Amino acid sequence: VKFNNCAGNKGLRYETNSLDFRVRADGTMYAAHQVQMPSKQLILMVTAWDPQTLGRWEAIVRFLVAEKAQHSGHKPKGRKTAPGELVQQQSDTLLPWRQHQSVNGLRRQKRDWVIPPINVPENSRGPFPQQLVRIRSDKDKEIHIRYSITGVGADQPPMEVFSIDPVSGRMYVTRPMDREERASYHLRAHAVDMNGNKVENPIDLYIYVIDMNDNRPEFINQVYNGSVDEGSKPGTYVMTVTANDADDVTTANGMVRYRIVTQTPQSPSQNMFTINSETGDIVTVAAGLDREKVQQYVVIVQATDMEGNLNYGLSNTATAIITVTDVNDNPPEFTTSTVSINTSAQRCMDTQCVTSSGLHTGVAPWRDGTPHATCTHVFTHSPFGFSQPRGPREKMQKFAAAVDYEMNRAFMLTVMVSNQAPLASGIQMSFQSTAGVTISVTDVNEAPYFPTNHKLIRLEEGVPMGTVLTTFSAVDPDRFMQQAVRYSKLSDPANWLNINATNGQITTAAVLDRESDYIKNNVYEATFLAADNGIPPASGTGTLQIYLIDINDNAPELLPKEAQICEKPNLNVINITAADADIDPNVGPFVFELPSVPSAVRKNWTITRLNGDYAQLSLRIMYLEAGVYDVPIIVTDSGNPPLYNTSIIKVKVCPCDENGDCTTIGAVAAAGLGTGAIIAILICIIILLTMVLLFVVWMKRREKERHTKQLLIDPEDDVRDNILKYDEEGGGEEDQDYDLSQLQQPETMDHVLNKTPGVRRVDERPIGAEPQYPIRPVIPHPGDIGDFINEGLRAADNDPTAPPYDSLLVFDYEGSGSTAGSVSSLNSSSSGDQDYDYLNDWGPRFKKLADMYGGGEED
Repeated sequence: VKFNNCAGNKGLRYETNSLDFRVRADGTMYAAHQVQMPSKQLILMVTAWDPQTLGRWEAIVRFLVAEKAQHSGHKPKGRKTAPGELVQQQSDTLLPWRQHQSVNGLRRQKRDWVIPPINVPENSRGPFPQQLVRIRSDKDKEIHIRYSITGVGADQPPMEVFSIDPVSGRMYVTRPMDREERASYHLRAHAVDMNGNKVENPIDLYIYVIDMNDNRPEFINQVYNGSVDEGSKPGTYVMTVTANDADDVTTANGMVRYRIVTQTPQSPSQNMFTINSETGDIVTVAAGLDREKVQQYVVIVQATDMEGNLNYGLSNTATAIITVTDVNDNPPEFTTSTVSINTSAQRCMDTQCVTSSGLHTGVAPWRDGTPHATCTHVFTHSPFGFSQPRGPREKMQKFAAAVDYEMNRAFMLTVMVSNQAPLASGIQMSFQSTAGVTISVTDVNEAPYFPTNHKLIRLEEGVPMGTVLTTFSAVDPDRFMQQAVRYSKLSDPANWLNINATNGQITTAAVLDRESDYIKNNVYEATFLAADNGIPPASGTGTLQIYLIDINDNAPELLPKEAQICEKPNLNVINITAADADIDPNVGPFVFELPSVPSAVRKNWTITRLNGDYAQLSLRIMYLEAGVYDVPIIVTDSGNPPLYNTSIIKVKVCPCDENGDCTTIGAVAAAGLGTGAIIAILICIIILLTMVLLFVVWMKRREKERHTKQLLIDPEDDVRDNILKYDEEGGGEEDQDYDLSQLQQPETMDHVLNKTPGVRRVDERPIGAEPQYPIRPVIPHPGDIGDFINEGLRAADNDPTAPPYDSLLVFDYEGSGSTAGSVSSLNSSSSGDQDYDYLNDWGPRFKKLADMYGGGEED
């Protein structure tokens, strides 16, 4: 199989759609193994494809099998497939399952055909569905066959892009295709009978979408930044711009070409750059790039597909910004050969030095402001070691040495400036320049200064007040000015020092104590101020440090101040030590001893020395009563002369358990209370609790009695003017001739219930449910009395069984079975020995009785 793609056929690969045949790199087609040919004709498809360009070409090869198995092949020349040429040459109907009959009359199954790829142009306008091909089997003459397709685009997403008529086998595309969305489809065609049984083997259908020029080239960036050195030669690479086209890059639709549209500014030429139309590389095309004239170029680049055809292709643009970088092509140069400058001595001492901005060309010190153009200034004929100022575009030159008017009033300098880097090749100019500088120094008032700052002196602590320590004087550098210096304190934390305002003599204002909180590492620090009377006044500060030598002026103190020990001697002892505010050699070793007075101290206690700083205090006797004891101990240090101190340690003696720890009762006893005192305290606590309990019980009982009494107004508080009548007893005996049975409350209601309906007396009590009257609480609250009365009133008003019910009112009924006897036995005494004066104490309600019976004989 020979193929020619007009490019030398380098790297082409061949494939077939059959596993029985293969194609070598030179196009020779051979059988991969022994093959039994089923018929006199065999059709194969050979595909040639380029791995670099991804181009594919197909050709159909028909083998004619001779009777003696001598093969001859028809080898058509390969060519790129056109969209309309992939349909069968004789008909648009494909017979992939064609049957043949052998010589002996038997039907033999031929191998399935391989359907050539079907090309479909993208963005088709229809109408849809649009027929692509018809597939049928020659068995459809014998049985009814149903056709179907499966795969991506049919029954897999994207769904229903392709469809097939199940009866006729015509295959359709249902909508416009987009190659950029999907470039190819692989489907499988199936043929089954009416029962769903497979009639033919499935065949593969390859559908390729033909690319159309429907996408513009797109630049990766809208703005590209590049740079090129000034003075670059033509052909110097600058940058690369890239545009991508979504169309097929193997066709003209995706082949992009570049060109420069405009260049801004067009100086010194309108075509300073050119671009490779295929790669997008921008290079210089003309000489004359000068950063001092043009620092930046803006180039508009256009990308066009269809191989750059402006009539048919689609275009897009991007901006390329090209910066011209500086090279060392200009030496530094002074604008004047001599410079005169006035400066003050004070400014130079502060390292604020002369400006050299007037020594350079233009705004910048030199035109090439990049690091390789850094200049070096060399000062000649200078009596001092000035530092050499460095750096691009410097405007202030600083000297390392201070300028003193009293030492030198003027300086003559020669300044030379040069590039550290050599000039670019081809520059015929001197690389350095010189200038003369005259510096005149003006005298100013300088501050006094202390020659020795910080000044350190050493002396013992405890010197008396008014002692002269030292003279801390300052020097005024202004020799040509008649000025006086005055001294004062600036910082004296402990206020221990005084300074003479005229000569700076330091004296003590108090006793210096090394143990003070103002001392840090045995050093006391004070700051003093020296000021002149110049115009304007100037001042300087000095620090005086006093190192205090320790003396033995602090007696040792016993530690601890309190301790605890058992009342019987055992291993429980008290460890004691001492603290001294002094330092070596005025501290330990210490001497611990008991005083001889009072004698009980040495009788009861003893001290055992452990080392120079520690000792042990323990009981000397076998038993000591529990309590708190003040034990004096004399502590002596090792100073010269030694100092001693009698310190008191409070020792709590208490009973201990088997572990040597104080018991709880023992701790209380050790606090100074005996057994009797403890018992007395406990009895007092019990009595107090009993009294509190009795008081609470009494209050509860009183509250209960108060609630059980009737809540009536105290007669003493009842001041209403009421007329009380006690002597109305009704009519005489003649008015009492009536049946008293009518006044009796009946015991039962049988005589009422047995009456016939409709006959009743109006003076009888109606029969019916009695209303529920409120129940008076056993212990009512005073605020509930009004509510109780109101509720009872409402219940009585709504009670139909309550009198009066148009009958006689019953007042004398008190119920049956009364425990009270007859009142007829009551009589009044006629004797005069009865005293009724106590009725006067019963209040206003019994005043009438008191007047009747307690008035005396005249009543």
